[in-house]
Amino acid sequence: MTQQFTERATHVAPTGTRNAQLSDLVRILEDQGRRKLDVIAPAAALRFTEGNVRVQGVESLITEDGVTEVDGIYRPTAVADEHLADKLRIPLAYLRRMRAENVPLLDENVNAWLSKEPERRFMLRAFRGGNTPGSAPAQGVARALLSDSYKLMDNFDMLLAALDGVKRSGHPTRITGCDLTDRRMYVRVESEAVAVQARTLLRGYRSPFDGRSGDELPFISAGFVITNSEVGSGAYTITPRAVIQVCRNGMTVAKDVMRAIHLGGRQDQGVVAWSGETQRRTLELITSKTTDAVRTFLSRDYVQAKVRQIETAAATHLPEPAKTIEHVTKTLSIGTEAKDLILSHFVRGGQMTAGGVMQAITSTAQTLGDADHAATLETLALPALTTAAAAAAAAAAANG
Repeated sequence: MTQQFTERATHVAPTGTRNAQLSDLVRILEDQGRRKLDVIAPAAALRFTEGNVRVQGVESLITEDGVTEVDGIYRPTAVADEHLADKLRIPLAYLRRMRAENVPLLDENVNAWLSKEPERRFMLRAFRGGNTPGSAPAQGVARALLSDSYKLMDNFDMLLAALDGVKRSGHPTRITGCDLTDRRMYVRVESEAVAVQARTLLRGYRSPFDGRSGDELPFISAGFVITNSEVGSGAYTITPRAVIQVCRNGMTVAKDVMRAIHLGGRQDQGVVAWSGETQRRTLELITSKTTDAVRTFLSRDYVQAKVRQIETAAATHLPEPAKTIEHVTKTLSIGTEAKDLILSHFVRGGQMTAGGVMQAITSTAQTLGDADHAATLETLALPALTTAAAAAAAAAAANG
């Protein structure tokens, strides 16, 4: 299993990994947890300096573990820039251009809009910079600028609660890969003990990675993917994900997703510290929902029903595959680079059908280095199947 780490700033915890093992994900999340800082601050306490967020005048948090300093400089991630543009109603493309070409103008714009509503409150999610003895604190990272009613449901806590729910379900499972980005955490889970035959769906298909035949290994395993965002990029979700054993393609059934939304009441100003009781109730709910979802999704009947639902559309022959893929990618707003990869995977897969388009999209998703793009592309596989089948049927009707 390949693994990739990304350091976003000196002395700051690694923020990304792709196709990692669970132990690696846990190590990163634990490291990040030691550096996290969440604070409710008024606009008057925030100022942009050289493209960075300067926090001034926010009271430090004093606990038995010591003093948590808040004031300092934090470099925004691309996600935080998106939030800033949204909250201040600055066109995102313009904000990005200012950051790339004219940072003083960026500072001037942001500070002007912040000064318009000095009492407006935000939740700033950040990583503190590491300290070197004898020197000033290192620059931190501004991860998100959110509503002051945003409910913290952090990756590490959600992961432990979800894994507890999986354990309570009683199903034998294994974690096949973990991703962590500035936006989301993804944990893919599979149960090869719950596998169904899909000879019709996989007839004539070859893995684009090693050429193995779907006719010789016509099995699909039950599974699901756990996702969570700490920065407002989506709810905690468990989404069913069937895995085709011959190529490891994952078919995500987005319409059956189970979710828990990050929405709570307004918080007091200052450093955010959640009560143990509030956290306990939230995690108990996540564990319970996860247990129920796993029992549903890791069901042979569930997987068989999904396979039967798509078999007819998947068998639709495509007389002009290149045109169909062009139509599918345009309809689903899939970019040119991904479209070219999908066409290549389609040819190597050998199925000149709508099902072959679905397979090409899921196999292409496996090859992408950007985990967010890969996850988004995988969720488009089933819509692509129906779009391709409908386009082929329309073309056949038009040709008489």
